[in-house]
Order: sequence, then structure tokens, then C-alpha cells
Amino acid sequence: MSPKPEITIRLANRLKEARNAKGLSLDALAKLSGVSRSMLSQIERGGSSPTVASLWNLTQALNVDFAGLLDDDQNDSSPIKEYVSADETPVISQKDTGCTIRILSAPSDVGETEVYDITFDSNAMMDSAPHKRGCVESITVLEGTLKITSDGHSVQLATGDTARYEADKNHAIQADKPARALLIVKNA
Repeated sequence: MSPKPEITIRLANRLKEARNAKGLSLDALAKLSGVSRSMLSQIERGGSSPTVASLWNLTQALNVDFAGLLDDDQNDSSPIKEYVSADETPVISQKDTGCTIRILSAPSDVGETEVYDITFDSNAMMDSAPHKRGCVESITVLEGTLKITSDGHSVQLATGDTARYEADKNHAIQADKPARALLIVKNA
């Protein structure tokens, strides 16, 4: 039996690492990606090479970089792990709430520690249902003023102020005038 090509071993290891980092079983990843459980198992063992379509589906389900799975580690010595230009930063505009959210955290951090740069229009309000148990949000006002409410308790913040509050209860962020803040969501 001939030895497995290095790229097959690298791909197998990186896919398995990405799946484990997300806490997904083979069955769960199969459902998310549309790639069968048996094929996933073979790919992770290096026993089979995925088609481009299967690899694309897996990277989308795991929210990992397609090309990064195949890179040869030559750039891994750099302390800069990722660069995202302002133009490439994901942005969510919520016209109904008057908020624009720039997602600053890496996709791999979703569900753990998430970082957002939020711009509020006049009379904007982000009203949120409870997150996972133990979730805490920290908000620092960069410009303007904001009112933070968690479970019926409120605090008024000015530029430079920070509040940390339980986000596993109903909570809201309100701006009477234009404002901007940095929000960190820490899931337990």
C-alpha cells in the first residue's frame, strides 16, 4: 500500500480539528454539510479525498477558510493569524432597530466570545431575548450615550463608560442620539 499524500493527511487533520473545535459529532457535521457520515469518517482518517463540492460544503458548515485547509503551514510562523480589512468586515444593518453592527470576532469564536462595533442612530434600540445561561455582555461607549437595561434594571452610560450585565435575561441597549459602542458577548 502506498503512503498517503501529505496534502491528504493535512486536510484530514485540519477537518477533524475544525469539527472538534466546534464540538460537532460526525453525525452532526454530516447533517450540516450534506456529506455522509461514512464519507466524513474516511476523509478524517485520510482514507478518501473529498470532491471540491464536498470540501466546499464542509468548510461552509464548519465556517472555516477553504484555502486555509490546504495551505502548507509555511505561513504558520507568523504571529498575525488573520487580517480583515474594513471593507471585508461583516456588517449587519438593522434598519428596524436603527443599528449597524460590525462583526469583529473571528467566525470560530461564535458562541464563545463575540466582539461587535455597533453604531446607533437617534432613537435606536436593540432589544434582545435572553441568551444562553451564564452569558454576560460588556459594553463600552465609544461615542455618545447609551441606556443599558437588563432584567428591568437600567444604567446610563456616557462616552468611555463600561457596563457588564447578565445577558441571559431580557436586555436592551438604547440610544436617544447617535452613538457608537464596543460590545463583547461572553458565553458561559
